[in-house]
Amino acid sequence: MEFPKFLLADNTDFPEAIFIVHTDYPRFIINLQNDEIEWLEEFDAHDQKELESEVENLIEEASQFYDREVARYQE
Repeated sequence: MEFPKFLLADNTDFPEAIFIVHTDYPRFIINLQNDEIEWLEEFDAHDQKELESEVENLIEEASQFYDREVARYQE
C-alpha cells in the first residue's frame, strides 16, 4: 500500500493537539500545537547529524501541509 507523504491525525483524548504523520524516511509524528516530535525510526550517530539539519525543513513542510489541508476544508 502506498501512503501520501503526510497524514493529518487527531484524537479526542488530545483535543488541542494537531498531529501530522510523516510517512517517508525519517518517519515521525509531530504535534503542531507544541512542535513535539516522536520519531518512529532508530538513529545512529551519523544519522543524528544529518537529521539535525533536516528537522527544521520537515517541520516547515508539515506546517505547510496542515495549512493546505485546512484551506481545502474551508473551500
